[in-house]
Amino acid sequence: MDIEISTDPDRLDLDVIHRWLSEESYWAQGRPRELMQRSFDNSICFGAYLGGRQVGFARVVTDRATFAWLADVFILDAYRGRGYGKTLVAAVLAHPELQGLRRWLLATKDAHGLYEQNGFTPVPDGRFMERLIKP
Repeated sequence: MDIEISTDPDRLDLDVIHRWLSEESYWAQGRPRELMQRSFDNSICFGAYLGGRQVGFARVVTDRATFAWLADVFILDAYRGRGYGKTLVAAVLAHPELQGLRRWLLATKDAHGLYEQNGFTPVPDGRFMERLIKP
């Protein structure tokens, strides 16, 4: 069965997404559903589906002109190791509204190999800074 990638917000299974991000991810533990929904409303969201069931997700925060931040990428544990993550990231990068951007950024603790296959490299130049406010 081939995986299907869609940006239709009506297809997103918010229960699956919220549960995985708030309980399974290392970066969004405990994130309230209302906050998550607001982030989805202001991003381009990608659902990954097998037989109509959501098995993965990614979102892009972007101005659709020069910059994009790839965030909240996951494939449910039971579906990993089948290339679905590669397909999802490739679909994100090929999206028509995201062509011609000058810079893409993301943060990952454990998926460097996946992103390197798509042209991402570490940011060593020291120009980037962050302002992190802990909850």
